[in-house]
Amino acid sequence: MSLLRLEEVAKSYGDVQVLKDITLSVAPGEVLALVGENGAGKSTLMRIVAGLAGPSAGSLKFKDSPAPGTLIEAEQAGIVMVHQEFCLAPHLTVAENIFLGRELTRGLFTDVKAMRISAAAILAELGSAVSPRARLSELPVSAWQMIELAKAFARDPRLILMDEPTAVLSAGEAAQLFARLRKFRSAGGSVIFTSHRLDEVKQIADRVAVLRDGQIARIEMAERISEEEMAEAMVGRPLAEIYPRKADRKTVEILLRVEALSDRALVRNATFEVRRGEVLGISGLIGSGRTELFEALLGLRSANCRSLKIAGKPSRLPSARQAWRMRLAYLTEDRKGKGLLLGKKLDENIALTKGAIDGGAWIDFKAEKQDLVDAARVYDIRAGSLNIAAGSLSGGNQQKVLIAKTLATDPDLIVFDEPTRGVDIGAKQQIYQIIADLAEAGKAVVVISSEMQEIVGLADRVLVMRGGAIAGELAGADVKENEIIRLAMGLREEAVNV
Repeated sequence: MSLLRLEEVAKSYGDVQVLKDITLSVAPGEVLALVGENGAGKSTLMRIVAGLAGPSAGSLKFKDSPAPGTLIEAEQAGIVMVHQEFCLAPHLTVAENIFLGRELTRGLFTDVKAMRISAAAILAELGSAVSPRARLSELPVSAWQMIELAKAFARDPRLILMDEPTAVLSAGEAAQLFARLRKFRSAGGSVIFTSHRLDEVKQIADRVAVLRDGQIARIEMAERISEEEMAEAMVGRPLAEIYPRKADRKTVEILLRVEALSDRALVRNATFEVRRGEVLGISGLIGSGRTELFEALLGLRSANCRSLKIAGKPSRLPSARQAWRMRLAYLTEDRKGKGLLLGKKLDENIALTKGAIDGGAWIDFKAEKQDLVDAARVYDIRAGSLNIAAGSLSGGNQQKVLIAKTLATDPDLIVFDEPTRGVDIGAKQQIYQIIADLAEAGKAVVVISSEMQEIVGLADRVLVMRGGAIAGELAGADVKENEIIRLAMGLREEAVNV
């Protein structure tokens, strides 16, 4: 028996067919993973199930009846979607957000106490210690994701649709979420789960459905399909090694030398160097100061240091604009909030960095258009039209626009902070190749990442942070996951075996 059944579902927007003949089912008590490249149709399919869009053809049944046709009807029937983009009110408290639109009442009045008690219980099941009284604007992004998840469970769902729910969660928070999903599954609840993290798909899914070009390319029990097989089904061809081969780089020229860099919050006496022609990985647990270290160096937070040399010349810590003018570039981990203007067109976004540095009273619109055409070719930015807003692109293509914007000034140092967060396997390969090519061209490249496999696969040398300080350095054959873990957690060498 199926809880949800889709029969030959198709969806078109004008002449563009997004989904083609999707036949799929979800059983009670099942976690179905939906994987595919950006643009494969995953989000469109989820929106149709959630009642946010209607199919152009085909039929949907939920509990053997025609599926709800609107968002409100779907939620009333027990179908709840957790969006990748937060649907929260920053000025309200955690409890108020969890029960937004479904407030608990006592008589004519909102029962604030009951909402706080219920919110605390739901959050506790997710392993979150966030206070129901806290205002959302005071909390980190990972807490927002947990609140989105709590909001979904507060609606007493039968089927939860999850779009990249772990993108901003730590490994521990993701483990807590998976424990809650297993409990939900044991009670008969069902989940459709999308993620670019194929290792997570293996952990949580019962079955895997692979979408490619709007069609089902493969459906398999999770235990019978490997991560590599999923990736190959997604792209439709055998995958070569995802990480580019590390060249035998003779990295002797020091571009940047920092001594005793500290900020007012987390970074403590960091001394390190970055060399031309290398990829320097920055690893460590969340909260270890990885991002803060380079924000302090590049003028994005108040800091001081004993000594700074750039290309052998003494320098002061720059402001953010001075850093760009000194050809020191930073690609933010938050492409939607800090990296791109999602409501602006692609050419305007790519021109942002050049414009901020060059200034000038006149805008050369023709040159901006040509820069976009060049960037689309060089970075394989895929869009039906280049005359669209950045927010209309898939996550992977947004990231490529951000990379094009960051590299538009031909910097000597490029800091990539979480360069592949929320992008599919195909886009990851492309971004990894861009990083390798930059190092081959003699640029100094820094990669900050919470994915240890990414650090091991890309970096020639790794700095591991712990508690705001550099805990150690690894190079060459010593760049291994167990060594990174040992330094990140302050463990003895014999205490780690990966």
